[in-house]
Amino acid sequence: MRVGIGYDVHPLRAGRELVLGGVRIEHPTGLDGHSDADVLTHAVIDAVLGAAGLGDIGMLFPATDPVFKDASSLDMLSSAMEAVRGAGYRVVNVDCTVIAQEPRLNPHIAAMKSRLAERVGTDQVNIKGKSPEGLGALGHNAGIAAQAVATIEGV
Repeated sequence: MRVGIGYDVHPLRAGRELVLGGVRIEHPTGLDGHSDADVLTHAVIDAVLGAAGLGDIGMLFPATDPVFKDASSLDMLSSAMEAVRGAGYRVVNVDCTVIAQEPRLNPHIAAMKSRLAERVGTDQVNIKGKSPEGLGALGHNAGIAAQAVATIEGV
């Protein structure tokens, strides 16, 4: 049994779509980044890669590579999972926390869980939405952050 931790944060910017866990969420701003900037999926990618000892998202999908410009983070997760499976592991469990002042995430959590579960290959995916209660940059809607922990085992 191995455990990996993932974290990501991106600023919010007008003119971008907001994508979390592969789900497009109606919001006046979206996350700014090289790919679709889906912080939740990026945190999961780092967690599964870390658990398998395969580095991090930046090693597999460098922000300097134009191939990944506006790329789907779910597609990146699928590629990361190919590497994890190729190293002889399967995902047992993923637990995530999204930290955002807005939007409210509860209406979207079931869809996010479903999309992530399909890509990591287990229905043992949990997502929690937490508010920073108006504190700091995240509390002033400057961005959204996510954390993930993945448990994997050899096959």
